[in-house]
Formats: sequence, structure tokens, C-alpha cells
Amino acid sequence: MRAQAWPPSLSAVAKCPAPQDSSPLASTSTSSRHNPKLKALRKRDLKRGMWAVTSMEGTKLCMKKRRRANFRPEDQEAFYRLLEDPVIQSFLEADVFLRVSDKYLLSMVVEYFGRVGLPGDCYNRIHFFLALYIACDMEEDNPVSKWSIFPFVLGKEDWPILYKEFLRLQAEFFHAMGGRAWVTPEICEEIQAQNPLHWVWTRERHYLP
Repeated sequence: MRAQAWPPSLSAVAKCPAPQDSSPLASTSTSSRHNPKLKALRKRDLKRGMWAVTSMEGTKLCMKKRRRANFRPEDQEAFYRLLEDPVIQSFLEADVFLRVSDKYLLSMVVEYFGRVGLPGDCYNRIHFFLALYIACDMEEDNPVSKWSIFPFVLGKEDWPILYKEFLRLQAEFFHAMGGRAWVTPEICEEIQAQNPLHWVWTRERHYLP
């Protein structure tokens, strides 16, 4: 399997117009940089959360602040659409032990789409693998496992040459997320609950004792 011509920037990958900037991901940061009101709103959103009672001891309530999810219906639609991509399907089939694509890592892809904030129809195969790579980087202890992504997205023969470009785009994607890679289990389960019967949510990793 050989990769298609590698795009010079995420604007070419996304195939969405990005006014005043060559990259749709960079355009999100550019627009906020020149719009103080938008920048303030984004900063407020980063701090916003919900408080929930976790336990009760006598008359004292123990409360915990819950992070608010960022995913939108269009992010979910984009995710389910991308699951039909033949390259992504081949990748999921190859990951028989679910080391880099269990249901929680895949849920994080949906949440990351919401944090980047591109229109849902802009997300494609590259974005999927960029998000999944960041999720693996955040959650998995074995750094080698996530490298299995490279042959599928870049091509078995070309990935040793192209992986540095992928990592550059991964850094751009991470920046567009506001540098927020952590996703709570509650948010992952909320994403799964939106369509609980979909086959992708059966990808539950079973750990050996």
C-alpha cells in the first residue's frame, strides 16, 4: 500500500477554505488572536466546568468539578463517516488487541474534533489519525504501539520518510485543540452513549490478569 501525495498543509487535507491563512487549524488561532472578544470567550470556555456531588459524609458534601465536553453532533457524524474509510477500516482490523484503537481512544477522537472546531465535513482520514495519535500519546505507556499508525496513513514504503511531516501536523492539530489532550472517562462514555449500539463501541480492551 502506497500513500497518496502528501499534502503540504492541513488546508489541502481538509479541502475547506481558510480565509487569510493557509491552514484551517492555524486560522482558528489567527482569528482569536485578532479578536479580543473571541479570545476571551475561548479562555472562559477552558475554565468552564460543572460541579457534581461525589460523596456525602454526614452533613458535608464532597464535590468534584467535571469537565464539560466539547464535541458536537457534526463531530460525531464526521467520526462515523470516517469509520467507513477503507484505510481506517483496515487499520482497525489490524489492531486485533485494541492497543491503539479501543473504544476509549476512539471516543477521544470525537472530543478532539470538537476542541479543534472545524466544520464536520472538513474532517478526513488525516485528521482521524492525527487525533488518534494524540490520544495514544496521552493514554498509552508504550510509545511503540502508536507507531503502527504510520504505515496505514503514510504508506508501508513511505512512512520512514514522511513520519516527521506527520508529527509536524500532529503538533499543529494539538495547538488547535488549545493544548488540551486529557479527556475524562465520563466524556468518553457520554460520547458512546449517543449511539450505544454502534459496532465501534464494542471495541473493549480486555487486560490479562
